[in-house]
Amino acid sequence: MHRKKILNKLLLFVITVPVLLFIYLPILWLFFSSLSNPVELLAIPPHWIPQNPTFQNYIDIFFPNLAASAVPRTFAASMVNSLKVSLSVTAISLVLGGLAAYALARIRFKGKSQVLLGILGTRMIPEISLVIPLYLLASSLKMINTPQVLIITYLSFALPFAIWMLTTFFQTIPIELEEAARLDGCNRIQSLIRVVLPVSAPGIITTGLFVFMLAWDEFFYALIFTSTLAAKTVPVAISEFVGRYVVNITGMMAGGILAAVPPVLLALIFQRYIVRGLTAGSVKG
Repeated sequence: MHRKKILNKLLLFVITVPVLLFIYLPILWLFFSSLSNPVELLAIPPHWIPQNPTFQNYIDIFFPNLAASAVPRTFAASMVNSLKVSLSVTAISLVLGGLAAYALARIRFKGKSQVLLGILGTRMIPEISLVIPLYLLASSLKMINTPQVLIITYLSFALPFAIWMLTTFFQTIPIELEEAARLDGCNRIQSLIRVVLPVSAPGIITTGLFVFMLAWDEFFYALIFTSTLAAKTVPVAISEFVGRYVVNITGMMAGGILAAVPPVLLALIFQRYIVRGLTAGSVKG
């Protein structure tokens, strides 16, 4: 029996190591490349680990006036824009999506299943099919090159996702908890605030993190609706490292590392809630 356990652990190790290498090697390569200079990065044979690591690429991104080569002068501002837009989309999606999801999870009405399928269907509409009418509408309202237009357009796919996710989480909460709160004199809104929201906190945090990453990584709408420093986001700023005749590869690598920092930090901070939220959403009742 002891030998069987050792063999199982060995088999698990043999399977796990290639999977971890497949996941983490590209990230390590991105990080090492961000510490390289262009000559070393493009050397043949390649230097997998930089022989002369430098943080100059990061300095050039945040202080472009000191850069020896041309780099986008908007990366720091684009980080701020992305944070504003992503946090706004997350907050609005959780508030509006939470209220809608609670109604769908608790109130019985005819056609509720069709409403849920309709919400899911809106999430499946291709972005490119909506970009022209959205652009014309934003242009008529003079909202082009503003963070507001990104917040509104991002909500078109983030809000349905939040409603669908939160509905599943609310359905896992026993209705007896709310009935007990009603007996103590709480109305439906009070029971939602005092009972449902605290119990479903892991699901809400998990949904919020997913919505944040959806908004943070969005590129297509940001590329179409923004072209100035006032609203340009991180994905668009990274794409500008590719010029017509020159590609700033090391700068792009450094930008990729910096773009990954906020989602990774949030995932690490709320890791405990994310695991609980994902497991709670998989079991009803």
